[in-house]
Amino acid sequence: MISSPDQADRSLKRYLPWVVATALFMEQLDSTIVNTAVPAMAASLNVTPLSLKAVVTSYILSLAVCIPISGWMADRFGTRRVFSSAVAIFTFSSVLCGLSLNVPMLVAARILQGIGAAMMMPVGRLTIIRTFPKSELLMAMNFVIIPALIGPLLGPTIGGLIVHWLPWRAIFFVNVPVGLAAQWLIHRHMPDYRGEKSRPLDVVGLVLFGAGTALLSWLLEIFGEHRIDVTSAAILLLVALSLLTAYVGHARHTRFPILRLALFRVRTFRVAVVGGFVTRLGLGSLPFLLPLLYQLGLGLPAWQSGLLMMPTTAAAMAMKFLSAPILKRFGFRRVLTVNTVMIGVTISLFATVAPATPIALIVALSLAQGFFNSLQFSSMNTMAYADVKTADSSMASSIASSLQQLSMSFGLACGSLITAWYLGDLPQSDQVAVISALHHAFLTLGALTVISSLSFWTLRRNDGANVSQGLSPD
Repeated sequence: MISSPDQADRSLKRYLPWVVATALFMEQLDSTIVNTAVPAMAASLNVTPLSLKAVVTSYILSLAVCIPISGWMADRFGTRRVFSSAVAIFTFSSVLCGLSLNVPMLVAARILQGIGAAMMMPVGRLTIIRTFPKSELLMAMNFVIIPALIGPLLGPTIGGLIVHWLPWRAIFFVNVPVGLAAQWLIHRHMPDYRGEKSRPLDVVGLVLFGAGTALLSWLLEIFGEHRIDVTSAAILLLVALSLLTAYVGHARHTRFPILRLALFRVRTFRVAVVGGFVTRLGLGSLPFLLPLLYQLGLGLPAWQSGLLMMPTTAAAMAMKFLSAPILKRFGFRRVLTVNTVMIGVTISLFATVAPATPIALIVALSLAQGFFNSLQFSSMNTMAYADVKTADSSMASSIASSLQQLSMSFGLACGSLITAWYLGDLPQSDQVAVISALHHAFLTLGALTVISSLSFWTLRRNDGANVSQGLSPD
């Protein structure tokens, strides 16, 4: 029996979010689970933990270089083939990571893993945008964004438990069953969209932007470790900024740039991407600062610290069912402005957490954080495509994903910099001084987040209405 076009369309819309969410959960979980296993990996490979920093930075660099090319590949080879290849590369390279016998082998496997991951988020998001009409885009994005919220929160806890009970190599083998499940879903339910017109690959632009973002991401990753002197860091930073500036000039004078910056003329896209970049500076620092607060301030072991962050996940999942009616009732401008302020207030309130603070209050604070964070991500990720033409969706997805990756690195570096500035010359072994520095960092980051809400005032009252109207709470 042949399904009608309407039945096929309903089936696609029902299962496609699961396809994308499964792959993204694997990628997001893996990106955070590795950090927990670094000490065990170092002991097994007979190296110092610090020398394994390349295992993390190589993955970040692959993402920074390869994300810009994802839109071109999807337009040229089709979303199904590229997404399936990305999941296959990621799964296969995960096995290679688990079988690595030394650091060079592990770094090489992580580079390959980063290449696969770089194609997942942009191409998955692109497929969602092209499948759902704009009036249904918010609900679809809400479902897909959950893995991005859950993965980083579950990663430290799962990684700690695996390393405690099993060899560290098991953290990479976890990806195999998830990757196989994702492949099965892809071949059954993934549509194959291609670009309307074939455009040549902008090799010069790829080199300029890829090299600039890779160098900048690397500098942010090693920031604060004193592995290079200030002068060398300043020179490399200047080189990175010069490469990115050169790309801006190149993009203005080439017909088919790897990332078309003219899309920033679309107000809703510009505000969502640029405003979201600033807002994520505070949000991006929390996964790094909160475990320090819980472990140093409350004296909790790593696995309990991870559990204490999990209420944020529960709140984020609950928000999935509430964001649509909230945005329909109040609109993107009001929601993003007020919600950004509430995020800043929540970040600041973590400065009150001390050994005497009741666990129930910390859980309530984590629930609030997850609630506001989820609403923020859903709103920004959906509004970014409200006024973007279908023909430009792959380009918009590549740009948004590239800046999102950079914002994560900037967030971690920003949190580290502010905390180190407040700590000053005091030793990190001074528990009271570290807690005080963390408290001041939360207050500073909270204030910066509140100020970033001003960027959303440039929105108009009806901006994003085409992706929030007609939605029901269910």
